[in-house]
This record gives sequence, structure tokens and C-alpha cells, in this order.
Amino acid sequence: MEINCFDADDHLFFALMQVQLAHLRTLDVIARHGSFSRAARELHLTQPAVSMQVRQLERGLGLPLLERVGKRAFPTRAGEVLLAHAARAFRELEAGVAHVQELRGLVAGRVRLGTSASISVYLLPLALRKLRTRFPDIELVVVTGLASDIARGLVANELDVGLVSLPVRDRELAVTPFYRDRLVAIAPPERRWRRRGRVRAAELAEAPLILFDQGSTVRRMIDGWFHRARLVARPAMELGNTEAMKRFVEAGMGLSITSEFSVKVDVAAGRLVALPLDPPLLRQIGLVRRRDKPLSPPLVAVLDALEDLRRQLVRR
Repeated sequence: MEINCFDADDHLFFALMQVQLAHLRTLDVIARHGSFSRAARELHLTQPAVSMQVRQLERGLGLPLLERVGKRAFPTRAGEVLLAHAARAFRELEAGVAHVQELRGLVAGRVRLGTSASISVYLLPLALRKLRTRFPDIELVVVTGLASDIARGLVANELDVGLVSLPVRDRELAVTPFYRDRLVAIAPPERRWRRRGRVRAAELAEAPLILFDQGSTVRRMIDGWFHRARLVARPAMELGNTEAMKRFVEAGMGLSITSEFSVKVDVAAGRLVALPLDPPLLRQIGLVRRRDKPLSPPLVAVLDALEDLRRQLVRR
């Protein structure tokens, strides 16, 4: 009896031939959004084209990869396994392309940085201006959101590096302390505030407060600061935008608590008064990456730029 020992390899080769990178990318985007229509918009394809790519992938592998529940789409067990391996493959491919560019004397490629809106506005320009001048071929994508959202993006490999408020506790992530940011109370530029020193929670609790939305790391820290004084912060306004908060305070609508670095220009221009908190309130900003993330040349360049920023902040 003759045994054909090449059948398994032949089937594997055939299956691999049916797997195209574009189809894997489409599957990944659908799984991330849970929607064929949203995936089509992101990929600049029609919805029928997205559906056809998934069907071709499923036909080649012989298993369903997505399950529709109502209007949502979820990966099957086979889809989860394939996407986990595809994520590693895409990371290696991106690193390989970046290293090939390096052989040409270029540091080029895309780096996806996740951070908060305030860090992106008040800190990152100091670092990224020099980066763009030195490495014009690096495509830097900055995504803003809550620290928890950035952490999820890093775990899912949708982001390459994060600069966020700590703590971040995902086991897949490596966290490096970056900068200790002091929070301050801000008030309108009136004489009674200019003559004040440190302020306590009890004094702030008597004034209308304009605070960050609940759910943000900074808001949780502020609530904890009031709680330690056996008080509860009851804001008159809750906003997700630091600039809007500053403008309301400047207009005399209330007091706020925010990052010292976000108000330096306003204080210097006389638009706001910054008051130290008693006791002090500090937040730790951390640099966060996946532990298994390959260090491609463009990512190394971005990390170097962030390290330069860290040294500048420490010197100040």
C-alpha cells in the first residue's frame, strides 16, 4: 500500500495561496469595528467588495471566520486564531519593510502614537517638530483618547507606542515612567487670586468647579484628592477639552484643576492664575509599548524623540 506523505503539505500550500494580505487586513478591520460597512469606509472599498474578500478567505481556508449577530460581526474561533497569527505577521512585515528602507539610507515608515488630547497639544509639538525635520519620511499618526482606550489599542497592535497617564496594568504592555506632572488649580486673573498661595480642597469645594469628564485618569485623581480631604467634588461643569475649561475659567465661570504644563502660556500672558494644591497632586505619565513589539527604525526614531522631550521636561 502506497502512502502519499505530501498530501498534508499540499493542502497547507493551497490554503496559504488563498490567504492574501489584503484579505487579512480586511478581516482585521471588520473584527475591530464589528461592522462590514465601517470597515468598507476605512478601507475605501464598497461593502460588496469587503464581503467578497471575506468569502474568498473563508473558501480558501474551509472554515467560517466571522459570525453575524444582528448588525454586528464577530470573529469565530477560527477567525480569532487567524487574526492572532496575522497580527504577528503584520508586525514582522512592517519591521522588515522598515529595515529594507534603512538599507537604502532612509528611516521611513508609519508609527502610530496614542496619547491624551492635552499631551498631544502641549507637549508633543516640542518633540515632533525636530523629528519631522530630521526624518521627513516617517509617517506619524497621533491618536488621542482615554488611557484605557490607548492601552487597548496597544494590546491589539493598532498603536505602536503610547504616552498616557498611569497606571496601566495590561500584562502585555511594558511601562516606563516618563514624567511627573503637577496638577494645579486655575482661577481668573483677579487680585484676590493673584495674592493667594496654596489652596486646599475645602476652599475649592466652595467655588463652582469646572472639571474633566468622569472616566478620565485625571478626573479620578482629582476625585481621589477631594476624597482624601473627606469631601466630594461636585462640578458645575464637566468638559473633555482643556482649552474649553481654561476659557470658562478665564471668563469667571468657576475654578478648575488641570496640568501645570497646559497653563504655562496662559499664566505668563496674564490670562489665568495657577495656584499650587495643598497637599500637592502629581500624576505619573508613562511610555507604554507591547512587550513583544519589534523595534523598527522609525519606531526607534520616535522613541528617541520622546526621550529628548523627557530630558527637556526634567531640565525645566
